[in-house]
Amino acid sequence: MERARADVDRDLLRRYHEQGDVGAREELVQRHLPLVRSLARRFAGRGESLEDLEQVGAIGLIKAIDRFEMSREVALTSYATPNVVGEIKRHFRDRGSAIRIPRNLKELSAKLGKAMERLTALQGRSPTIAELATDLDTTPEQVLEALEAGSARSTVSLSGGPDADDLDPMEVVGEEDMGFERAEDRASLEPAIGTLPERERDILRMRFEDGMTQSQIAERVGVSQMHVSRLIRKSIDQLRDELL
Repeated sequence: MERARADVDRDLLRRYHEQGDVGAREELVQRHLPLVRSLARRFAGRGESLEDLEQVGAIGLIKAIDRFEMSREVALTSYATPNVVGEIKRHFRDRGSAIRIPRNLKELSAKLGKAMERLTALQGRSPTIAELATDLDTTPEQVLEALEAGSARSTVSLSGGPDADDLDPMEVVGEEDMGFERAEDRASLEPAIGTLPERERDILRMRFEDGMTQSQIAERVGVSQMHVSRLIRKSIDQLRDELL
């Protein structure tokens, strides 16, 4: 049974990576959502709703599907598990810092969850930033900033829980050494990053290597937080074009 499931996964991965079949990618996501839900439940009761954790875990699943290399002699479930857990863990860490945010962004952030749920049910897929902005009658930049505003929450422990006898999720889920993948990603990105202006390179380093928030970067660089958001999106788009 497991072997047959793995064979179907590999066939879908081959169709997606070698033929560009996005339908195969969507089918893979749907096939492995139960795994995401199972892993997300291990982190329930730690200050975040289960629905939010499942959405974050789904992002980790999608990243695992996109990064999967057909030369790997490993099942997708084995490869995806540490990616899903890592994404959920990063979600908690990113929301660990207490940052004062404008009231309007807090209110917009509170509306985003319902808007995502409504548009997902209506369209049968996750909405884009532009679609969320249209639905909420705001700008894509404001939506991005509202998403960042969610970081102003209290730190919680990944190991603690309402039941003292609960196992630490990290004790029951296998980990993959991500150092090799980071080295490969860095080798691929370095030429593309070299095409960016020095300021944009510094901003990306502060955001994705140093883990600084957009507001912290804005204060360091001396521009508005919205401008930092625009520069990050512009730089990522340019890197994507270079890599493609």
